[in-house]
Amino acid sequence: MSRAVDGSRRKDHRKKILKQAKGYWGRRHSNFKTAKDAVTKGLFYAYRDRRDRKGDFRRIWIIRINAACRAEGLSYSRLVDGLAKAGVTINRKALAYLAIEDAAAFKAVVAQAKTALGVQAS
Repeated sequence: MSRAVDGSRRKDHRKKILKQAKGYWGRRHSNFKTAKDAVTKGLFYAYRDRRDRKGDFRRIWIIRINAACRAEGLSYSRLVDGLAKAGVTINRKALAYLAIEDAAAFKAVVAQAKTALGVQAS
């Protein structure tokens, strides 16, 4: 019995990998061996970075909240502590949005944190 060398499954698999490597530089988009490695690594990075993005956004929100609450005379950590003591449950995404879009509402939230901490509200 003759041996199948270039069957359709093999061809389809190679075609799929090379299609995923479209736009890669040099041999990585045309040579199957290098394209396979490049695509595998690219998919791994994409998977990892989708998870990392969540932390990146959290970091950005904290930076924005810290900048806004320091203008009100309070540090970020003191603000979070004050909100916890006041029983205010609001996530960082919403707080960052308030700090940027609705300054009056953010000032009210900061005032609540200050009263819970016993800091003189100015």
